[in-house]
Amino acid sequence: MLDAYAVALEPHSPSMPLVAHLEELRKRVILSVVGVLVGFLSCWSLADRIFGLMQQPIIQALRHHGLGGGLVYLNPTEPFNLYLEVGFVAGLFAASPFVFYQLWLFIAPGLYRNERRYILPFLISTVGLFLAGGLFGYRMVYPASLDFLIGYSQRFQPMITIGEYTKLFLTVIVGLGLIFEMPVLIFFLALMRVVTARWMWRNLRYSILAIFVVAAIVTPTTDILNMCLFAAPMIALYAVSIVVAWLVNRSQRSRTPVS
Repeated sequence: MLDAYAVALEPHSPSMPLVAHLEELRKRVILSVVGVLVGFLSCWSLADRIFGLMQQPIIQALRHHGLGGGLVYLNPTEPFNLYLEVGFVAGLFAASPFVFYQLWLFIAPGLYRNERRYILPFLISTVGLFLAGGLFGYRMVYPASLDFLIGYSQRFQPMITIGEYTKLFLTVIVGLGLIFEMPVLIFFLALMRVVTARWMWRNLRYSILAIFVVAAIVTPTTDILNMCLFAAPMIALYAVSIVVAWLVNRSQRSRTPVS
């Protein structure tokens, strides 16, 4: 039954030994790091402008609760480190197409010829979902979290350092960017026959429970509202992932010859 898949293999793609896999992984990691470094250098001059956008959520949250002031720093090196982190993360988002392309080049030798045509959908979906996750965190989750936290501690005078603020910001934005990659991950797991749409649907209740546990761990606040803000897109992405797995499973069944 697997003969049809066997003939579809590329002639020059024999099974690679472990050392060759590790060497290929090393090569792709180095190229990805170089790509992020180039993105960092390109965004370094814009770090101050980017941070201006980053601090808008905290400024709006302070004004909403009738508080003035802004971010402070306690160490002379903090502003410099801040711009390094901002430039790095901006470079990561800018270089994400190149990084995901390197990821594709690493996994492509393990795919069949007819499966390698997914390179363009892969790049569009991975980059698009990563950016969408970051944008969702910036527009929805992070402002709501800050509003709750500032409102909860309104009797105190806030003195928020730029270091702690940036750390929280990057955790939410990059974390949601990675969480939004769930459909792509499920696509490859379904392609390797690790999961099926039927299995995902049958374990839906347990998956939702696991999603809320993850949301409770990664959310920066302890209230239910912000936990739901994290969990809602994850549940929606899980539903999309079920459809993705179903499409992959159906394609695999249609290509498998009847014995």
